[in-house]
Amino acid sequence: MGNSVANDIATIGRIHAVPAILQVICETTGMRFAAVARVTENSWTTCAVLDTLGFGLSVGGELDVTTTLCHEIRSSHQTVVIDKASEDDQYCNHHTPRIYSFESYISVPVFRADGSFFGTICALDPRPANLKGSAIQPMMESFARVLSIQMESEESHQRTEVALAKEREKADLRDQFIAVLGHDLRNPLFAITAGAELLQRRLLDAKSQTIAQHILTSGLRATRLVEDVLDFARGRLGEGITLNRAPCEDLSAAMIHVVSEIQRVHPDRLIRLRIGDLQAIDCDRERVTQLLSNLVSNAIHHGAPNGPVDVSADLLEDTFVLGVHNLGKPIEAAVHAKLFQPFTRLSNDAPQSGLGLGLYIASQIAVAHGGRMEVLSTAEAGTLFTFRMPLA
Repeated sequence: MGNSVANDIATIGRIHAVPAILQVICETTGMRFAAVARVTENSWTTCAVLDTLGFGLSVGGELDVTTTLCHEIRSSHQTVVIDKASEDDQYCNHHTPRIYSFESYISVPVFRADGSFFGTICALDPRPANLKGSAIQPMMESFARVLSIQMESEESHQRTEVALAKEREKADLRDQFIAVLGHDLRNPLFAITAGAELLQRRLLDAKSQTIAQHILTSGLRATRLVEDVLDFARGRLGEGITLNRAPCEDLSAAMIHVVSEIQRVHPDRLIRLRIGDLQAIDCDRERVTQLLSNLVSNAIHHGAPNGPVDVSADLLEDTFVLGVHNLGKPIEAAVHAKLFQPFTRLSNDAPQSGLGLGLYIASQIAVAHGGRMEVLSTAEAGTLFTFRMPLA
C-alpha cells in the first residue's frame, strides 16, 4: 500500500462523521455493504467500511481496480446507479456484477477541494433495490461533498500539526543555541579578557603590554559579537528582547560613560556630547546604553573619518529623544529600506567588522521600550539616527 493511500486512510479514519454516513446509507437503501474507497489508476482500497453482508473487506482491504465500476467512475466522474444488474440494459453483461455477485449498486465520486479525484462512496447488495429516481442519489452526492470538505479540514489540521511540531523542534534548537552561546562561549571569553587585564597590570615591557592589550581588545570584541548574536536570537527567534525597566536617576552618567569608553578606543575621533536634563526616565538603563553604543560605533565606522560624531539626548514634549549624527556619504536607497533588518551592512570602502546586527538590535531595543528608530541621511546634512520613546 502506497504511503499516500495510507495517509488517506488515516485522514478518513479521523473524520468522525464517516461511520454515521455509511450507517445512514445502509439504513436508507436497505443495502448491507457500504464503503468509502480510495481509487487511483492502479488501486482500489477501502478507507472506511460497514459490512453486515459478509463481503469480506475491512479498512485497508484492496480489490483489483480494473474489476470495479469505481475504475470507470474515475474516468467519467459520473454516479453509477443499478437497481437490478441482471436486468439492467447497460450492466447485465458487465463483468463487475458477475465477479462480485451483486444486483443493487450505487457509487458516487468524491473529489478533493482542489477538484482532483479522490475515490467513491459506494454500496452494494445481492438483492435488488429501488434506487433510481429516489432521493438516494442526491443524498449520497451530498455526503460526497461533505466528505470533501471534511477531508480538506482534516488535512489542513494535520499540516498545522506538522508545522507546529517543526516550530517546537526549532524552539528546542534555539534554546540549545542560546544555551551554548550563553555558557560555553561567554565563560571562556570572560576568562580571556580577565586574564588579559591582569597581564596588562603585571607586565612591564611595552611589547608584552601591547600583546596583552591586543588580546583584551580581541576578547572584548568577541564578547560583543556573542552578545549581539544572543540578542538576535532572543529578538528574532524567541520572545523578543526582554527589559528590566525602572526609573533611572543616573541615565545621563551611564550615557557619558559609554561615550567615553568608545572615545578611548578611538582617540583620533571627535565625539561631541550634549545631554539635557534627564530625570527618572522609566527605561532599562543597560539596554538604552547598549542602543547608544551601537549607534555611536556605527557612526564611527561609517561616518567621515575626519568629521565629528554628535550625540544628543533630551526630553521633548514627553518624549525621550536620543540622536547620533555623523557626516559622510549618505546611506544608499537600496540599503535604507532594510537598514534595521539583521545582517544588513552599510556599503563602505573600509573593511567591515561585526555581523551587521547593531542597528537591528538597536531597533529591537527601541520597540521593546514602546519607541521607534528613525533615520535621515543626505549628502549635505549627513546621517542622523534617532531613538524616540514616549514617556507615558
